[in-house]
Amino acid sequence: MRTATRVGQRVHSAIEAGEGLLRLAPTWVPRSYLVPGRRLKLDSRDLYAYGADRGGIDERWIASTTMAMNENRTPDEGLSFVEFEGERFTLKEAVEEAGERLVGKEIWSRYHRWPVYSKFFDNLGPIPHHLHQSDEQAQLVGREGKPEGYYFPPQLNATSGNFPHTYFGLEPGTTKEDLRVCLGNWNNGDNGILNHAKAYRLQPGTGWLVPPRVLHAPGSLLTYEPQWGSDVLSMFQSLVDGRYVKRELLVQDVPDSEHDNLDFLVDMVDWDRNTDANFKSKHYIEPIIAEDSASEGYVDRWVVYGTIMGKQRFSAKELTLEPGAKCTLRDPGASGLIVMQGHGRIGKLDIDCPALIRFGQMTQDEVFISAEAAAQGLVIENHSAADPLVTLRYFGPDVHSGMPEVGDHKRNHSGAAR
Repeated sequence: MRTATRVGQRVHSAIEAGEGLLRLAPTWVPRSYLVPGRRLKLDSRDLYAYGADRGGIDERWIASTTMAMNENRTPDEGLSFVEFEGERFTLKEAVEEAGERLVGKEIWSRYHRWPVYSKFFDNLGPIPHHLHQSDEQAQLVGREGKPEGYYFPPQLNATSGNFPHTYFGLEPGTTKEDLRVCLGNWNNGDNGILNHAKAYRLQPGTGWLVPPRVLHAPGSLLTYEPQWGSDVLSMFQSLVDGRYVKRELLVQDVPDSEHDNLDFLVDMVDWDRNTDANFKSKHYIEPIIAEDSASEGYVDRWVVYGTIMGKQRFSAKELTLEPGAKCTLRDPGASGLIVMQGHGRIGKLDIDCPALIRFGQMTQDEVFISAEAAAQGLVIENHSAADPLVTLRYFGPDVHSGMPEVGDHKRNHSGAAR
């Protein structure tokens, strides 16, 4: 029988045994309105492990303490589990028990949780034009807003899917009346919102920073997405890739009293940002080298960075170690790490990139790095004689003092997409 005392004991035992590292099990999330892209390494026999009525699994959430807000969801959907000596408990429980020790003093004192997560987002085709609410808008339904970042990892994008382009924002000159007409035509087939949007071709090894209230219709590249710990959204497109989008997805995170108020729905859009003629220059990002130690066999790159409305909400780095190399990694905060390529060791834990994963199977590719361990420094080793070891790790808010801003890659192309 699980008790709070028992879980607390296991949490601290796991932290001690891993010297500040927690090994995490894969967390799979389905979406009923999307078609999986089959690049998550999940065995194809398990794509509908939650049941066909729940939809296919097209997301893997990484170091998550955030619930997935799906219809008919399981009680722990979206939550990452720590694996320790044959037992499991959620990362959320671990953070609640060990707080400051895991996420750091500043994050714990301000948020009392791990307020971010990341995911792999993998779809065969495009998804509907939609936005994520701001904090102020989400608070109307007791939720939090959600900014997010994108990076398209080359290791998981050998195939680009059916539509490797993403629509962002609205064409300059689009009016609020244009959008009201689209929303009013929801049940007439295609409501035509993409007639007012611009698509950008997606390139592996690059990314975007997406603030709240920005309309976007992600394309079919597999995306690594550090983001705020919320699952709010409003779909603005009624038909995508021949599939009808239920109007409930437009208003699921809108106060009941405003479900039919087209003016309210249109005003959820940040008009100036969505119709900015220079949208790409303010949101497109390319990798920037954070620490160039090529002579020692490793390179650490920023892959998601930049402030959102003046605030540092999250960030991510990609560490590459050449065959046989090792380095000592010191970070100013906790992070969630996923192995993209190769095998080796981090601290006391072996790490390995799996080729195929069954639903419910444990892997050695996902680790939570506590704030304690990050500050003390961790030795990472590549045990391969031929293959690079590549990892992605994402961080929480206000961690870095020298993080780049969007556009800084133009001044230094040495870290650009490979």
